[in-house]
This record gives sequence, structure tokens and C-alpha cells, in this order.
Amino acid sequence: MILGHVAVGGFMTHCGWNSTLEAIAAGVVMATWPRFGDQFVNERLVVDVLRIGVAVGAKVPTLFVDEMSEKALVKGEEVRKVVEKVMQGGEEGDERRKRASVLSEKARKAIEVGGSSFENVKKIIQFAKGENKHLE
Repeated sequence: MILGHVAVGGFMTHCGWNSTLEAIAAGVVMATWPRFGDQFVNERLVVDVLRIGVAVGAKVPTLFVDEMSEKALVKGEEVRKVVEKVMQGGEEGDERRKRASVLSEKARKAIEVGGSSFENVKKIIQFAKGENKHLE
């Protein structure tokens, strides 16, 4: 509900899968700041594939370096630039927001009755209940 509020202009995320999906479903553009693990892959999806995010510039998983190491630090000036870019209008910002809105609509349709996510969850429940003859 918070991400979907009209006052939210962007979302700074660590790129965990749940927060990434929630932002996509809400149609919110993202400033991405991964810390470790799959978060770097999720960032590539958001920034390079879906093109609805701007990377803060984290390069090294903090799990493997001291968080105060020069390799792990993201400078405040870089964060400021990314937040401005996420919040900007203009052609680039408008296109980013338009893509986020389209993805949000697709996510909504997927969870409606008959949508792909709805149907797949229904199949999982049927399988768990032993009603899996149609899945063979």
C-alpha cells in the first residue's frame, strides 16, 4: 500500500527479491543498492533488462569485504545523483515511469482470476491436495 501511494516518487531498494517484486507490482521506479547474494542479479534485471531503475554503484558484496572498505563504500554524492535521476522528469525519467506502470499492470493481471500467477498457485494447491492428475 505504501509503495502504491501517489506520493511515492521512487524506492531505494537493496534489491531483495520481495522488495523488487513489490516495487514492480506497485509501478515504482527504483534506486538500486544491492549488498550481497542474488541482489546483484536482481539489480541487473531492474536496471538493464526492465530499465525501471538506476544503480547507486555498489560493486562488491559486503559479505566479502569490510563495510567500511573503500571497495564497499558508495559515496554520498553518488547517492544524491541517483536519487535525482530516479525522481527526474524529462524523456528518460518519463520513459522509466511508463515502463514501471506497464509492468505494474501486467503484475496485476497475473494475479487476477485466470491470470498466470493465479492459475499456477491454484495448480500448486491442487498438487499439494493430491489432485494432480491434470499435471501429469
